[in-house]
Amino acid sequence: MELLELLKYTVPAIVVLIACYLIVNKFLVSQIQRKQLALFHESQDITVRLRLQAYERMALFVERINPRQLMPRLYESGMTVKDLQYTVLFAVRTEFEHNLSQQIYVSKHVWETVKDVKEQELNMVNMIAKQLNPDADAKELNMRIMDYVMTLEGELPTDVALQIINEEAKRVLAYGNQE
Repeated sequence: MELLELLKYTVPAIVVLIACYLIVNKFLVSQIQRKQLALFHESQDITVRLRLQAYERMALFVERINPRQLMPRLYESGMTVKDLQYTVLFAVRTEFEHNLSQQIYVSKHVWETVKDVKEQELNMVNMIAKQLNPDADAKELNMRIMDYVMTLEGELPTDVALQIINEEAKRVLAYGNQE
C-alpha cells in the first residue's frame, strides 16, 4: 500500500520532469541552431565581400597591365629599349606578386585566366623587345608595342580577362557563395 502511495506521487513527478527536460532541451537545441544559422549567414556575407574585393583587385591588376595603360605609365624619355623592357617586366611581376593572395578568393578559372594574361603580356614585351637593339631609344619599343596592340585582330587578352572577371563577380554578387 505504501508503495502504491509512493508511486502515486513519484510517477507524475517523473513524467513532469521528463516533459520539462524534453521541452527545455528542444528549446535550447533550437536556440543553438538559430545562433549557428546566424553565424553562417554572417560569415557568408563576409566571404562574399572578400570575394568581391578579390575580383576588384584582379580587375585592377588586369587593367594596370594592359599595354594601353602600362606603357604611358612606365615610359620615360631617355630610357633604352632594355631599360623599358626591364621596367615593364618588373612592374608586371611586382603587381602580380602583390595580388597572389587573392587566388584563394577567386575561382580557379579566373585565377588561371589572370596568370595567362600576365604571361601573354610579358611574352609580348619580350618578343617585341627582342626584335630591337637593346640600346636603342625606348620610344621605339613603346611605339612597336602600341602598334602591335592597335593592329591585333580580335580582343586583347586583358579585355577577355576583364570580361571573365566581371561575369564571375556578377554571379558572386547575385548568388553569394552558391556556385
